[in-house]
Amino acid sequence: MRVIVDGAGVTVPEGVTALSAVRAAAVGLPTLCHDDRLSPVGSCRTCLVRLDGHVVAACVTPVTEGAQIQVEQDDLCRLRHDAVELIVSALPGHALEGDTELARLCRTLDIGPGAAEPARGQDDSHPYVRLDRDLCIACGRCVRMCAEVQGTFALTLTGRGGDTVVAPGTGGPWAESDCVACGGCVDTCPTGALTEPGLPLGTRSSALTRTRTTCGYCGVGCALDVLTRDGEVTAVKPAHDGPVNRGHACVKGRFAHGFLRSPERLTRPLLRRGSRLEPVDWPEALDHVARGMRAAIAEAGPDTVAAISSARATNEENYLIQKFMRTVIGTNNVDNCSRLCHSPSAAGLTAAFGLSGGTDSFDDAEHADCLLVVGANPIEAHPVVGARLLQHVLRGARLVVADPRRVGLAEHADVHLRARPGTNVALFNGLAHVLLDEGLADLDFLRRRATGLAELTALLEDYPPGRVSEITGVPVPDLVAAARLYGRAERPAIIYGLGVTEHLHGTDGVRTLSNLAILRGAVGTGRGYGVNPLRGQNNVQGASDMGALPDLLPGYAAVGDPAARARAERVWGVPVPRTAGLRIPEMFAAARAGDLRVLWVVGEDVCATDPDTNLVVAALEACPLVVCQELFLSETARHADVVLPAASWLEKDGTFVNFDRRFQRVRPALSPPGQARTDFAIVQALAATLGADLGCPTPAAALAECGRVAPVFGGISHQRLDQEGALAWPCPDAGRPGTGKLYLDRFATADGLAHLAALPYLPPGESPDGDYPFILVTGRRWAHYNSGSMTRRTGNLRLDPADRIDVNPADAARHAVRDGDPVTVESRHGRATLNARITDETAPGQLFCAFHFPASRVNALTSGHADTVTSCPEYKVTAVRLSPGGPP
Repeated sequence: MRVIVDGAGVTVPEGVTALSAVRAAAVGLPTLCHDDRLSPVGSCRTCLVRLDGHVVAACVTPVTEGAQIQVEQDDLCRLRHDAVELIVSALPGHALEGDTELARLCRTLDIGPGAAEPARGQDDSHPYVRLDRDLCIACGRCVRMCAEVQGTFALTLTGRGGDTVVAPGTGGPWAESDCVACGGCVDTCPTGALTEPGLPLGTRSSALTRTRTTCGYCGVGCALDVLTRDGEVTAVKPAHDGPVNRGHACVKGRFAHGFLRSPERLTRPLLRRGSRLEPVDWPEALDHVARGMRAAIAEAGPDTVAAISSARATNEENYLIQKFMRTVIGTNNVDNCSRLCHSPSAAGLTAAFGLSGGTDSFDDAEHADCLLVVGANPIEAHPVVGARLLQHVLRGARLVVADPRRVGLAEHADVHLRARPGTNVALFNGLAHVLLDEGLADLDFLRRRATGLAELTALLEDYPPGRVSEITGVPVPDLVAAARLYGRAERPAIIYGLGVTEHLHGTDGVRTLSNLAILRGAVGTGRGYGVNPLRGQNNVQGASDMGALPDLLPGYAAVGDPAARARAERVWGVPVPRTAGLRIPEMFAAARAGDLRVLWVVGEDVCATDPDTNLVVAALEACPLVVCQELFLSETARHADVVLPAASWLEKDGTFVNFDRRFQRVRPALSPPGQARTDFAIVQALAATLGADLGCPTPAAALAECGRVAPVFGGISHQRLDQEGALAWPCPDAGRPGTGKLYLDRFATADGLAHLAALPYLPPGESPDGDYPFILVTGRRWAHYNSGSMTRRTGNLRLDPADRIDVNPADAARHAVRDGDPVTVESRHGRATLNARITDETAPGQLFCAFHFPASRVNALTSGHADTVTSCPEYKVTAVRLSPGGPP
């Protein structure tokens, strides 16, 4: 479409506004109430133009073919000047200080400060958001940001006329509101009415150093711009061109960086002497570790050494750790924390489709007309994904949520399936039964591209809705309605989380959930968006991709595959052990049995995050040499013999892989404190102490070498990522793009077909009984991350100061428990004391708590039951009892 702006022709898409046309013509126009991410309102009148002879607000007025737009006429400039001057006249003088949008505009228009007296006051109650009411111009951008992007609806405009001002919807202090501190309101505010502590009103961005990196908290992979000055982080801003977050962030990535300069940061190596850990220099610490490893190998062989690599470390660091274990030590005893969360995803997705990752990009899934969200609470655990999903639903997509709890998205679901914990397989079989019974399966796709239909059909005869309802507790009408919503959708998508995987039969859960996408032909086609897991830690996908697994080399090639070993041996120049190594639970068991002599733990607080804590501690105490790389003296580090101070994600160079298989760059914004080193440097130094040369002098060289070992990553490099921003694997060739949507031509299984799984429902490892009548489910809350080692050392602690256990009101009344009361929770494995939170988010007979505060010892309650295929712990089903009061 062609329009004319101040006499010059410009081509714009159909349906755009006059503002878009003016911008396309590269003509400047102020917009104090407008943000491209938000719906336009046209309230400030600062973008007035003349359109076909009429003066209009450009941001809300559409243009048509041949439209004539005038911007620079004297009368229009005067109107806009007067509109801005009127706004400023109601503000105090300090409103034009600093580098705000309003201040820059006034400098351009030569408008001086107003003379209003400060009268409305400030709200400084929140750790991350400061409100100066006297600077609010009631543009509403913050309110729309909270509603339209974040989806929290925590803000409103109150007052009348000139007294209108933004306020929390609850009416009280900001810190007591529903705000989840995403920072979007601060980013969009044009006047400085909303600011953050690190960037007071007078701060000029030109005085700051800006570093683009990728968030090191959850697995969403938000692109962030880190602003630093004099070696300190001033602020962290979400990148507007971030491929996943698109200018949005959550409280953790945006604000929880205070841990960097915590006085508790480890800055020197520590060596145990007697009962104490004492500071030493690096040569002494490394020599102690090297001597311990040599002694263990000499006495009992290389398989007496094991390493737990890190889902918080970069791809290059994980690659180097697994290479060290295989080439320097000579063992496959290396694993990472995906064992505890998404190892059933790796096994289940590989068995169903051929590759160990989600089938589609999140961008694709956002085009679905029906979302099936299972065992996930993205509103809290993956807030940026949660916000994007919520906005998609608010725009009209249908939503089915399957989760025992009334999680955030369930409030907006067409159907909420509240199955009893541990009954996923029965639920998914029941949905599949309805798909087949009502003719909602894509039989042509099944004939051409899938196998196993006959076996599945026979099994599903035992899973009619009535029986499934008896097993799961889901009403028959809800089960049928959910199956019809998914089955009748033209573009359905499945997104799932740890509520599917962390079970005794978690791999079966992934397989039977995948059945639904295969039955609908919704994977490997243009008709749907497959099956996509939400990853918990920032690089849990990448740690496994890089081969930090006991049975798989980089790129998921089996260590038992001679061709894969030969390829690695050609690159590494040494033999690769052919026998699968120990998984994490097996490492602990071997240590308790006296068969493991050295355990090297990188960036994981296993005493806080692994199940059955008492047995984990016993393993660490039994192992002759425990080495821990950490930021802080965690509970695991306290049990270590050597503690090595590590760099954080904001101090590293490399890459992460997010939940939808995207490689993205990680760049250091700061130097590590004191003598702390990156995990990459530590591994290289330890290898050198042992007389070995790992090659790979830089992280870029390590990723390049990984691409030679694992051709699936062969086209990905630091240089290419610096130019393109993100690349999804598979990407075998530098001349080809990454692959967001998998299996369009064939599945990656041996026969090229998708594999349906005929798997029966089997009960969980524990069930409630007279002694332990409740089922405990563990998970995450929005303000913290994993064991809380980082977030508890930031202002997030003010937002969420302690673990608590969610109790249904009926159960609370039965046990005489009031909101906030201390309660004791006991299982067959341990005891924990927490404060009760009375809420109907949790169903009767079920309890929920997080594990962000190690002092609560929540994982002392969880059992040793684990997925029968992958050894992933059954965190989601533990039989417990509840009693009022704390310990005696």
